[in-house]
Amino acid sequence: MEAKAIYLDEVDSTNRYLLEYQSAEGEGATICVADFQTAGRGCGSNSWESERGKNLLFSLLIHPTDIEAREQFHISMAISLAICDAMQSYGMKDVSVKWPNDIYWKDKKLCGILIENRLSGTFIRDSIIGIGLNVNQDVFLSDAPNPVSMRQILGREFNRDEVLRRILAKLNVCRCMVDFTYMRYNAMLYRRGKGFFTFHDASGDFMAEILETDRSGLLMLRKQSGEVQSYAFKEVQFII
Repeated sequence: MEAKAIYLDEVDSTNRYLLEYQSAEGEGATICVADFQTAGRGCGSNSWESERGKNLLFSLLIHPTDIEAREQFHISMAISLAICDAMQSYGMKDVSVKWPNDIYWKDKKLCGILIENRLSGTFIRDSIIGIGLNVNQDVFLSDAPNPVSMRQILGREFNRDEVLRRILAKLNVCRCMVDFTYMRYNAMLYRRGKGFFTFHDASGDFMAEILETDRSGLLMLRKQSGEVQSYAFKEVQFII
């Protein structure tokens, strides 16, 4: 993917930077990369820990012309798969997508994604895709329960710019094939096809197995009773 690149030594949040960024007329995608974020954002009120200069912190501003608001989950699927594909290209095994778009290695969190879409009528006008990928960090000091980095998994240092180039190259492929992306996303779901696990919803803890996501992004779970229930984001939690 060709994109105008903006490199910053420090910023509060790359997503926030691009939310305020004014694209020039005819400008395509824009990418903002930072060495350090003072207020890196996760989903909701969560923050993102990253040691200065160690990890890949960037946001990508794109302007889709053909994605309806009801189809916005395709963006989440495409970037999730692009990151998984990039990790696998380095020889990393056991990588998966924890619904809706955390990237996991085994039971540890490797990457977080935060997507903010702006609409024009029933279509997406632009989408800001924020990514925090743990690359070369060895020690994590926050109370996050399960972080892991590429260096910890594969035992060597990585060039962050080269990792970014691989992700963007993979994203080009994933964005072009909607049906194939949907099938691959479900195939890559964390814990899918591996039995029953503990989840938590408004009624409390329960055991269920992951079936799939539908095209709008709802997670389909089958409980031990046989009941199939769908959940929107934040309506159910994985117990890990």
